[in-house]
Amino acid sequence: MIISPAFTGKRYAVLGLARSGLAAAEALLASGAEVIAWDRQEVAREKLEGRVTLADPLEMDLSGFAGVIVSPGVPINTHPIAGRAESYGVPLIGDVELFAQARADLPPHRVVGITGTNGKSTTTALVYHIVKSAGLPALMGGNIGLPILDQEPLQPNGAGVGVYVLELSSYQIDLTGSLACDAAALLNITPDHLDRYDSFDHYAFSKSRLFAMQQDDQFAVFGCGDEPTRAVMLAEQSRRAAGRAVPIYPAAIETLQSEWPSLQGPHNLENAAAAVAIAEELGIGPDQWRAALQSFTGLPHRMERLGEFGGVLFINDSKATNPASAAPALAAFPPDHRPRVHWIVGGLAKEDGLGECARYLDNIAAAYTIGESGPRFAELLEDRVKVHRCEMLCTAVQQAIVDAAPGDVVLLSPACASFDQFRDYERRGEHFRDIVTALTSGKSPAGVLDDGREMA
Repeated sequence: MIISPAFTGKRYAVLGLARSGLAAAEALLASGAEVIAWDRQEVAREKLEGRVTLADPLEMDLSGFAGVIVSPGVPINTHPIAGRAESYGVPLIGDVELFAQARADLPPHRVVGITGTNGKSTTTALVYHIVKSAGLPALMGGNIGLPILDQEPLQPNGAGVGVYVLELSSYQIDLTGSLACDAAALLNITPDHLDRYDSFDHYAFSKSRLFAMQQDDQFAVFGCGDEPTRAVMLAEQSRRAAGRAVPIYPAAIETLQSEWPSLQGPHNLENAAAAVAIAEELGIGPDQWRAALQSFTGLPHRMERLGEFGGVLFINDSKATNPASAAPALAAFPPDHRPRVHWIVGGLAKEDGLGECARYLDNIAAAYTIGESGPRFAELLEDRVKVHRCEMLCTAVQQAIVDAAPGDVVLLSPACASFDQFRDYERRGEHFRDIVTALTSGKSPAGVLDDGREMA
């Protein structure tokens, strides 16, 4: 657990006691802080009963509090806690900001922060893998893995000081005010989560704050695929020395991509280029990062290779919850004499239209539409590609297996959120994996393909 005397004797309120909130409360308690905590679920409150004051900060006098800690999942644009904290002059912060405030009391270390609408989980995991492979102490947290405060502080070893590698969503950046990353990456900015922001410009500004928190001599690398990201890079270049705010350079490593089975497609080339730039900033040389790229196995639900069956490759890209994140998956499999991709698409749409996916329809052999947005995707696609209106994921997989020929790809990359049929994208991806396993192993799919389980 990460603790700090910076919190000793101060009063904090913690609203929401899921993973990050509970970790924050425990770290504050262990640091000698006074903690008031609340969660609407009694079972969550029970974990701290007798050790904190259980009270709702919306109903309390917050005078003199050092901060109100909320989960990134709390919509601070609409939740009344934001206005209440402001009325008392108390900062509204998250667990990442507590980590930033604790840094001065940790052993020597460096922090890497990675953000972007798409690709940040893969890039974060890749940087962590490269650092670990180079023999440096490393820890991965933020929007991925365990809450940052729940982990043990890194200790330097013979290879060097420890590296905290943090995936940072815009929600986490909104709740952070002093995290000066030694190295940071902005991969891209495309429309997403606009229910949490007044406009796309406000969402882009949220991403840019990660770099505004850095010092002039700290390192930042930027994707070049969209104008908002380029605008942030140009603003940072104007205040930093040459070479401290740079674009990624995928062409420099493009000839090596065939060595990375888990990092195929143009989007993963960009993710790898960002990771390599950060690795070299950390002093990790080409021999080390090249070997690490080869051994990287990827993350579940992000272009996850489930295997080949009958010459057909099955890919689980359930994490693609908008068209901008699905498009790179379609681009990863260009036609080899004929369209190869059997695309399973649909769910709870975040936007209307095909977006960037429209550029890659020539790669698609057939589309299989599912979920609430299935009929709309069918309308958009039927004049361009063969479409099966499937509604359920199990039906889509069954039909795709019938249609696919050796050399083809069955790709779940829904371009939509999952909440119409599944509790989250992970459950959607797990269910896809279960269906593929059942149907390709010759086992009876009974119990895997029933609609009730899909709705779990």
